[in-house]
Amino acid sequence: MKQIALLGSTGSVGTSTLNVVEQHPEEFAVVALAAGTNVDLLAEQVMKFRPELVSVGSEQAAIALERLLAGSAKPQIAYGPEGLELVARHESANFVMTAIVGSVGVAPTLAAIEAGKTIGLANKETLVSAGPVVMKAAKKKGVSIIPVDSEHSAVFQCMQGERSADVARIILTASGGSFRHLDRKDLEQVTVAQALAHPNWSMGAKITIDSATMMNKGFEVIEAHWLFGLPYERIECVLHYESIIHSMVEYKDKAVMAQLGTPDMRVPIQYALSYPVRMNLETEALDLARLSTLHFAAMDFERYPLLQLAYECGKAGGTHTAVLNAANEVAVDLFLKGAIRFLEIETIVRKTCEAHLGVNDPTLEEIFAADRWARTQARELYTVGL
Repeated sequence: MKQIALLGSTGSVGTSTLNVVEQHPEEFAVVALAAGTNVDLLAEQVMKFRPELVSVGSEQAAIALERLLAGSAKPQIAYGPEGLELVARHESANFVMTAIVGSVGVAPTLAAIEAGKTIGLANKETLVSAGPVVMKAAKKKGVSIIPVDSEHSAVFQCMQGERSADVARIILTASGGSFRHLDRKDLEQVTVAQALAHPNWSMGAKITIDSATMMNKGFEVIEAHWLFGLPYERIECVLHYESIIHSMVEYKDKAVMAQLGTPDMRVPIQYALSYPVRMNLETEALDLARLSTLHFAAMDFERYPLLQLAYECGKAGGTHTAVLNAANEVAVDLFLKGAIRFLEIETIVRKTCEAHLGVNDPTLEEIFAADRWARTQARELYTVGL
């Protein structure tokens, strides 16, 4: 039985993971949960799944959770960054699903690797910020990192039974996000509510904004580079509006393998949990006859400059991708709070990256230092005016 520690249990990937666990109680058990501040939902999850350990974002949240669980059998409750790492290292867990958002996922993922856990990676910022350090640690410990993002899961599935040496290129599909049919001139006054209305997927706020700017696809390009060991020149993106083909792999003989399915994150989540076995899943089956047509378009880097910037930072290597991620986290947070306009996300991220003096082959400490610098720089750009 897979004993699961879940980081980010109250987010969209976290709740979908727990739904998969509910469908297969004979195969999966939850032994540890970590969440941020949504203690009401977390309390419900604790009472349903009975984990041994729970962590929340702050001491205040821990006190609130204690109060909500009064009168029931309570697990051990921890909080803060230390609590995240306790969940990641939990001795009963043999599988850690990292579904928290942002570079905060780096430290607990490394803790889980050090403890020898199999990793289900749904936190793309971990490899964007610290790809060389994380992959080196996983190789040293002999730990498997199984991708959970739908695109990387699709690539992973398309490579089963194939030789990695025979891969010519990876083709990541992109829906185009909330504003895919708008010209750049139409983006000046778009609202937060409009940006959060993704046409295909139900996701958290941050990743939905990243999808609209195409930064999310840029992060996926960087993540694919580390997961599959391909140079950036062999990782391409194509617009695919229906989100039915989740990604493709082209081989040397020009054969292209594609993974198709309805837009349901439970499919890649369950595959990561059950790999290499496939199991029944209660979800909508793909009906190609009803779908009738799939649409594709070439990626326009002028329309989506943050995707181009992600390629540039990835090729530059070192601390550049950590800075890219940190600046984006600050800019998206400012937009969600109504402090900046949509296109100013791009301005803050680009100017922060341009100001950075990169460190090649960085240590983890240097990556964290670059992350802190980028956050300060991005906030200063907002404070002094763009």
